[in-house]
Order: sequence, then C-alpha cells, then structure tokens
Amino acid sequence: MRHSLPPRPAARAIAASPAIATGRLLAGLVLALLTALALVMAQPQRGAAQDRPVSFADLVARVSPAVVDITSTTMVAGNAGPPGMAPQGSPFGDLFKNMPNGPDAPRRSTALGSGFVISSDGYIVTNNHVIEGADEIQIEFLDGKKMPATLVGTDPKTDIALLKVDATDLPFVKFGDSNGPGARVGEWVLAVGNPLGQGFSVSAGIVSARNRELSGTYDDYIQTDAAINRGNSGGPLFNMDGDVIGVNTAILSPNGGSIGIGFSMASNVVSNVVDQLRQYGETRRGWLGVKIQDITPDMVDAITGLGSVRGAMITDVPTGPAADAGLKAGDVILTFDGKLVTDTRELVRMVGNAPVGKSVDVQVLRDGQTVDATVVLGRRETAEGDMAPTAPEKPVAPAKADILGLTVVEVTPELATQFNLGDATGLVITSVDPASDAARKGLQPGDLITQAGQQPVANADDLRARISEAKDAGRRSLLLLIRRGGDPRFVGLALDK
Repeated sequence: MRHSLPPRPAARAIAASPAIATGRLLAGLVLALLTALALVMAQPQRGAAQDRPVSFADLVARVSPAVVDITSTTMVAGNAGPPGMAPQGSPFGDLFKNMPNGPDAPRRSTALGSGFVISSDGYIVTNNHVIEGADEIQIEFLDGKKMPATLVGTDPKTDIALLKVDATDLPFVKFGDSNGPGARVGEWVLAVGNPLGQGFSVSAGIVSARNRELSGTYDDYIQTDAAINRGNSGGPLFNMDGDVIGVNTAILSPNGGSIGIGFSMASNVVSNVVDQLRQYGETRRGWLGVKIQDITPDMVDAITGLGSVRGAMITDVPTGPAADAGLKAGDVILTFDGKLVTDTRELVRMVGNAPVGKSVDVQVLRDGQTVDATVVLGRRETAEGDMAPTAPEKPVAPAKADILGLTVVEVTPELATQFNLGDATGLVITSVDPASDAARKGLQPGDLITQAGQQPVANADDLRARISEAKDAGRRSLLLLIRRGGDPRFVGLALDK
C-alpha cells in the first residue's frame, strides 16, 4: 500500500517596505559583526609565529643548511680468537681450514649522528655519545660538501660536545629559549637530522612534556612526539621561529625505533655548556659544597616554620664554600641568588649555572627563623676531583634500646673505627621492625642516627627526649638525620600515639 506525501507548501516571497528592509539589514550586519567578534575573542591568544603553518616547507628550507650529518670513526681491537673459525658442523668449514690462526687485526668502527652549526666560523653542536672516543670526525652538509672536524670539548654530564670545522660564512642557527612561549607543551616543533643513516630528514610533532629527567644530574629534557631515531642524536629540535630549543638525545622504545617518545636536552642547558666549552674547552660549574635532599610531605610537620613542601634540606656541610659561609646541616635552603628554590633538582641547576667565584646570597630556614648568608661559589669539577671514596659501613651486633621500631646502640670508639666515623657521635641502627614506619621509610641496620628533631643525639636517652619534645609540641613526626655509607639524609618518622 502506497502513501502519498502531502504537497510541500510553495515558497513565498515576503515583501517589505524599504525602511523595514533597511532596518533588518542593519540589524543583521550588527549581529554578524558581534558573532565574528565573539569568535575572535574565544580563540586562544597566541603569537603569530607559533600558529600552525599551512606548510613547514619555508621553515625547513631556512634552517636545513645549518644541519649536518656526522660520521665518527674509531679504531677498535680485533677479536682475541682465530679469525677463521666457522661454527661446528657449518657447510663453510672447509673454506677456513687453511687460514692462519691468530688474533684479528684492529678494525675501524663507524658511528653516525647529527649536529648543527651555531656560528659562521664553524662551531658545531652534537651529542657527546656521537663522537666519544673517535679518532676521526667528518661533517657532511646538506649540499653534500664534506669537511673534517676537530673536537673542542665535551660535557658527558649533559651529553653535549662542541666541534669545529675550518670554514667561514657558514649558514648557522641560534638557540631559542627552552622556557619561552615557543616551547610550551602543545607547541609545534621540528626534528631535523640523519635518522638511521638515511641522510637529511625532517619530522614534525609537538612538545609533549617539559622538564623530564632521565639519569643525569643536570637533566632538563623536552619530550616530543616528533619522530627521533638512531642517527638523530645531536640534531636540533626547532620551534616555529626556527630557533633551536633542544638537542635530540634519547628515545624511549621497546625495540629501538621511534614510538613517539623522544627527548631533547633543553637549549637553556645546552647554550650554557656550549659557551663554557667554547671559552675554556671544558665546563666550569659553580659548587656550593653541601649535600642536600628533597623535602617530603612527612617532613614538613617536623620542621618549624616550613609550612609546605619547598626548598632543599642540607644534610651535610663538608669543607667548602657553604661551610665557610656558616651554613649547617638541617638548614633548608629557601632562595639562591634571589630565586625561590622549589626542590633539590632546581637548586643543583641554579648552582651549576652560576659562575665560579661569584658571591651569591642564600636564604635558609634554621630553627624556625630565616637566616641570610653569602656564599662564594667554588668549582664543582675541582671539588669532585678532590673527593675521596667513603669506606662502606657494616652492621654491628644488636643492642638493647628499642625506639620507634628501631634497635639502636651508642657509637663507641671501636664502632667509630669500624665505620670510619671519626669524631661522630650518635646511634647505630642494628635492626628494624619490618612493620614499622622506619622500615617503610627505608631505614636499615648499619644506618647511623646523628640528629633527632634537628638536635644532636649521642645516646638513646637523647633520642627519647627529642621524641617527648616533639609530642609535647603536638608534632606527628620526628625528623632524623641518617648517615649511610657516609651520605646523610633526613627522614621523618611517624610518632607513636
């Protein structure tokens, strides 16, 4: 059975008088303008240089002449065994019967990477691991021209190396601000280099994350999903202004290929390192002369006047600039050179970037009061060369004082000799209740307690007194200064109710 649709009403033109038509036209124009203005105001306010381009081609054409392929060659020792030994049962065994036995001759090993020119007279930045141990380094430019390079200096701590070619009037790129608007999470970036030895290649992506740490003391990596593979190492990460905001260094991958998690050392770190390598051929980092640790939430209540997780706590002050300035173990560094300190990682960067010999104002929290000091920075590289290894500590026989889930014994002259403690006093932990807060905080037999409540402890009675004082003050935790293997750290232990 078919059903017919009702007829559509005919379109009708509605006549209007000229005055009404004009009014409606003006009203429509005003409405359109207001709508357009609202749309414009709703758009995120960004610099035009960072807007997504229709094409990256113009930017690539501008920066690519300054990007280079790097080939490093190293002589490596041959195998110790006979060179012509085929696996047992191999059909090719007869081919090697008449070959002389003996060690293989040294051979040349080749590594490939990337880099970029930072000056017209031929300074080139790359990764240290690209050229480490190389006997020869060769640079190839985009136009195919090849040149030998010499090594100016390296910094293994940031995996940066500076090379030099004998040339003039080279195209070059400049460092941008890795903390600037062009390096915000979500901004577009380009990775340029020599992936897998395939030659010049470009990949695009965004800044995925900032301030990533892998394993180094001075790590400050930009994470990106721009494809980075083996061979991209040492190549630049560009923002949309064509400035270098990172040096492509590492990838996170289960199979060695790109899965969209790449890491570029931030340009603000690299540029400081490069300036020192260019001027001195080595790094010269500032040194404060303290051992520090992060403040944890369970420590805040135990530190008078702190109030929140901030700053860096000093755990030890050996001979050096900080000791000369009067800083002490237990001080919490709040500011360095006028800048707020949020954690130890930030403080290490601040100190390392400061010039050797500079007088720096430092503010610390001590016994609930802020204290100002001026420190003349030393040089980290010199200090590290002077540091002697600390003898490992060994657990001692159990004692009888059981406090906060710990069994402790006073330091005796014999224990001081055994643990290389010198004149140190305190309590040695001999056992830890596995169900205690101390066990959860990682305390172990052999740890030495030197302070409780930021006061020295020489015996179990001192420790009990500090516990009573903390409870009387309404505190929920007690701050202990622990030494293990010569390294001090603070631990906040929950107090029994």
